[in-house]
Amino acid sequence: MTKVHSLFTCGECGYEAHKWLGRCPDCGAWNSFTEERFAGRAADPAKVRDVTPRRIDEIEAQAVERVKTRISELDRVLGGGIVPGSIVLVGGEPGIGKSTLLLQVLSNLCRDHRVLLVSGEESPAQVKLRADRLLHDVGPVEILAETNLDSVVAALKKTKPDLVVVDSVQTLYSDEIGSVPGSVSQVREAAGRLMRLAKEDGISVFLVGHVTKEGALAGPRVLEHMVDTVLQFEGDRNLTYRVLRSVKNRFGSTNEIGVFEMKESGLEVVDDPSALFLEEGERSCGSSILAALEGSRALLVEVQALVAGTGMQYARQVGNGIDRSRLAMIVAVLGRRAGLNLAGSDIFVNVAGGVRVDEPAADLAVALAIASAHRDRPVKGRVACFGEVSLTGDLRFCIGAERRVDEALKMGIETVVLPAKNAAALGRSYNGVELVEAGNLSQALARVFD
Repeated sequence: MTKVHSLFTCGECGYEAHKWLGRCPDCGAWNSFTEERFAGRAADPAKVRDVTPRRIDEIEAQAVERVKTRISELDRVLGGGIVPGSIVLVGGEPGIGKSTLLLQVLSNLCRDHRVLLVSGEESPAQVKLRADRLLHDVGPVEILAETNLDSVVAALKKTKPDLVVVDSVQTLYSDEIGSVPGSVSQVREAAGRLMRLAKEDGISVFLVGHVTKEGALAGPRVLEHMVDTVLQFEGDRNLTYRVLRSVKNRFGSTNEIGVFEMKESGLEVVDDPSALFLEEGERSCGSSILAALEGSRALLVEVQALVAGTGMQYARQVGNGIDRSRLAMIVAVLGRRAGLNLAGSDIFVNVAGGVRVDEPAADLAVALAIASAHRDRPVKGRVACFGEVSLTGDLRFCIGAERRVDEALKMGIETVVLPAKNAAALGRSYNGVELVEAGNLSQALARVFD
């Protein structure tokens, strides 16, 4: 007789307990436990396989032929194309373009491969209307409007498509799991079943995932560990451009980004993102240009800052597009090592265009923008910069200096401020761009403003 068990599962990390807990002992989340009921079964000895381990040096690696999506920015982020038998999780805010991008991929591949769209949120008629509005001629894309996991898996085994898009994984449910769709157990079961199917039959699977109000992928963290690749859409859905970033990739680099622009015909590739993120004209007070590096791609972005007297008891430090703890560190270094009196001032920093910059080389651009806003003096001329600021105020060496300077040259930048160690390797000038070296933050400020 099958015995029904009850477990309480954390919705943030998947931690399981036999009773309800107010705070998760694993991830520390509050009020995240939900009750999950399942039927326990004993292992069938007849189904236990006899396996033997193998030495890794005896295994012959086979070359994998990737499938090009014909969308250059997506192929860049994936590492060169879709790997057969891989499972990819795509996350992002509602309306940012996840379904649109994957529908374009299906349309591009449907004439050479058998593709299938499993729609759990939209009816076939709704998908047809969107396809006609965006793509006009979508091609022979098959669609299955189904949310029952067993029915979906049976249909995939029967039709054996080359590529499957599941929109979204939170809508699938299994009758064997006694919980509602979207719960921890249901999402984990759906991802596990689809992962086994992808590996056994060589089917490439794209899963569309919801995000929480904090911007993280909904469901247990184990979902991200199960898939091969995690792609995250960034940017403001009210703006026209989007950034697709690889958070995890077993078949390529996690430092690559893809830039798209949302138009009436869907998402279109942006070939020159620096021209998109960098406005022309004279820089105003509180603005600096960062020569950023994302994977193999260098791009220029504008960093904006505003320093104003606070009307509250405690001054605020707000960062949009950069790490807030890093912003607090830069403000402290500016006050202690560069002599800027920022106490009692609200400081707001924004990376223009909705781009998020995570690399430490953005420290110098943030510091120059804050100093420009504080002194009410603009950075004169076409000047770009990069450099990591240490707690001692020194500028540390950054990788990819040549690619950063080359991108600055392409955009008409005349001067680049960079750490002294990078300048020592490149010289006083590089391909006609003047290089201004600075050993610490005080020197950088003096050479930019004085």
